[in-house]
Amino acid sequence: MTELNRCLVVKTMPIANEKNVINGKGFRITVLTPYLARVEVQKDNIFTDEATQHVWNRNFPEVDYRVQTQGKTLLIDTGEVIFNFDGKRINYAHIDGKWVACDNKGNLGGTCRTLDMRAGRVKLSPGVLSKTGVSVLTDDGICLINGEMRARKAKETDEYVFAYGKKYAQCINDYFALTGETPMLPKYVLGNWWSRYHAYTQKEYLDLMARFKKENLPFTVATVDMDWHWVKVNKKFGANYKARNPLQGEGWTGYSWNTDLFPDYKAFLKELHDENYHVTLNLHPAQGVRAFENAYEEMAKAVGIDPATKKTVPFDISDNRFINAYFDVLHHPYEKDGVDFWWIDWQQGKKSTLKDVDPLWALNHYHYYDNARDGKRGMILSRYSGIGAHRYPLGFSGDYRVLWRSLKFQPEFTNTASNIGYDWWSHDIGGHAFGVYDDEMYARWCQYGVFSPINRLHSTNFELQGKEPWKHSETVRRITGDFLRLRHALIPYIYTASYKTHSENIALCEPMYYRYPNEKEAYKFPNQYYFGGQLLVAPITSKINKKVNLAKVKVWLPTGRRYTDLFTGRIYSGGQTVIMNRDLEYMPVLAMDGSIIPLSNDRGNGVENPKNMKLLVYRGNGSYTLYEDDGISDGYKCGKFCTTTYSVSEKGDEITFAIAPIEGDETLSPAERNYTIEFKDVESANMTINGASAIFNGTVELAVKASEGLTIKLTEVKAKTNPDPIEAAKEIFSRCQGGNFSKLIRFITMKNEKDPEKFEKKMKKLLFPRCVKIAAKECFTK
Repeated sequence: MTELNRCLVVKTMPIANEKNVINGKGFRITVLTPYLARVEVQKDNIFTDEATQHVWNRNFPEVDYRVQTQGKTLLIDTGEVIFNFDGKRINYAHIDGKWVACDNKGNLGGTCRTLDMRAGRVKLSPGVLSKTGVSVLTDDGICLINGEMRARKAKETDEYVFAYGKKYAQCINDYFALTGETPMLPKYVLGNWWSRYHAYTQKEYLDLMARFKKENLPFTVATVDMDWHWVKVNKKFGANYKARNPLQGEGWTGYSWNTDLFPDYKAFLKELHDENYHVTLNLHPAQGVRAFENAYEEMAKAVGIDPATKKTVPFDISDNRFINAYFDVLHHPYEKDGVDFWWIDWQQGKKSTLKDVDPLWALNHYHYYDNARDGKRGMILSRYSGIGAHRYPLGFSGDYRVLWRSLKFQPEFTNTASNIGYDWWSHDIGGHAFGVYDDEMYARWCQYGVFSPINRLHSTNFELQGKEPWKHSETVRRITGDFLRLRHALIPYIYTASYKTHSENIALCEPMYYRYPNEKEAYKFPNQYYFGGQLLVAPITSKINKKVNLAKVKVWLPTGRRYTDLFTGRIYSGGQTVIMNRDLEYMPVLAMDGSIIPLSNDRGNGVENPKNMKLLVYRGNGSYTLYEDDGISDGYKCGKFCTTTYSVSEKGDEITFAIAPIEGDETLSPAERNYTIEFKDVESANMTINGASAIFNGTVELAVKASEGLTIKLTEVKAKTNPDPIEAAKEIFSRCQGGNFSKLIRFITMKNEKDPEKFEKKMKKLLFPRCVKIAAKECFTK
């Protein structure tokens, strides 16, 4: 039998510690941790010791447990949990002083395969976290032996029971230990992506990229959809090919560049790379390799087909000969020409020539590891393929409909996916197709995209649904342009968070209940999340109230912290729920006290470790460690990375900010970096820099040698405060439509009222109620 290419063979540790295994007649139970048990039921005691597509590691440390028999029931006591096995399954677990059913009725959800043609809320498969404290995952995956796929030896029930209570972080960590780590991403994927289903010509695409550059709209990934290859193949080649799916044309699958559109594709790819773009091409591989393809003859010979027959090389991702040739013949030559990774657009179901093999999973698995050969990081864009899919980032969520209810569900959808370890979703920002054409919704979707894992603008092949900012009103064009530039500036911050995802299993977008599992409010705000650990984000997903020109979102602020809006500077105290109103310019993004946010201050669309950096510093006590490496190789695994720690401390009316000397491989970061340090919530202070007096105006600009660091001390600090409520209310009223000027004059000249309830009562006599309620709640909130 043909062996797989070496890069496709993965290392797994599927054999469990024998001291953790309980064998019985027709069953086997493995106690993996004090909170996690595997239970297999098979009448002939034929069990699975191999890795599966879902689970790669069962070699956990020895667990101290006791087994007690009560008739046909086994009680397995780990000291933390008692598992009740009734002979067929673990049906109850005793945790936190009570028996809990081992099912998914309280499950907090995971994710789903695709949002194709859906609108709004969809049903999600289970994750590993549950309000009841217990969740169950079923492993029905095929086996994986030295990289090769094999059917299971026998049909069995194979379940994993997670009984962690509210120990959510520990549960997630053990889930990753079981299924495999999230790999490091190439740095360039964290910038803005351009994508559109459209038959671009070579010149048209390059002209578009040139316009983005001219308008200072930084993109790092250039996507070319399926029209990079021949699509109208029957007309072009005089053939009579038929699609497997009647909704898809005969040319959805293709491996030969359309030279009518791209007369010199190598020059096309080179020019994109010269302008700092990384390239991905769309694939629909289901129809195999047909006789018109440039690589047909070589491909046919590789799998044992006589090219003279012109017989189609069938797609068979379970055949080693096909798998090797699929990459060696069809993909590697184009990667040498400049294709960085592939967008796998599999939509043809779950059937395969090998029982239980889902072609989507196999494509994701083999494409990822093939792309990771030769010491670089793997990268794909594809649909979610089930438990363990986090090993193959990134996820493409599919063709979502362009509707407000779709936007409203997307943050919750993204956050919840963390419960099954799937932290790197890429959505069609702005929505894909159908629905409505709405400038306001486009702007809100782009704002959310900046604070989502991957910001990929995409749309269907319809002229009026293009996502170019200039296809919208001048106001929306300006707003979305500013947010696209912000996303690019945020790359150092997001990249550091991506390293924590890889090394510490911390999601970029954390649901609120991760940090506050025992707070009821944490479960009531599914769209709200921590972004990169320092920022609390509450996307606006509803329309503006045209009476007041403001849109609202309810935000829960956990106790014990102070929160400052990144955009408006408004300061909020923790321990309350606040209705925040914003015009189209912004959405609530709140920095916690003691936060330090690093931003690249370099121009252009490069992703190199920045020479120029801006730091947003918020008074309080905290630190932030910036992570940097080369962004593309696996050198970080052997120490080729560096870190820089920034810290801020506050005591009375004194604040100390410090940049520590760099640690690690200093060659990976500029020897001297130009910093713009903004103290965002300090009004005035006396200042020294490394002991020397300096004038404080809120912003400090200076060059700092990486090996030396810096210390800034502020004394006699006067903190910024929120505007006077009446003055703030005036600003809100100035946005309102339909006001009566004679009444507004009375309002402006009236005596200030500091009590929000009395203010609202007085204002209702003078003005329109909607505006009054907003002004009262927004302006008096502390």
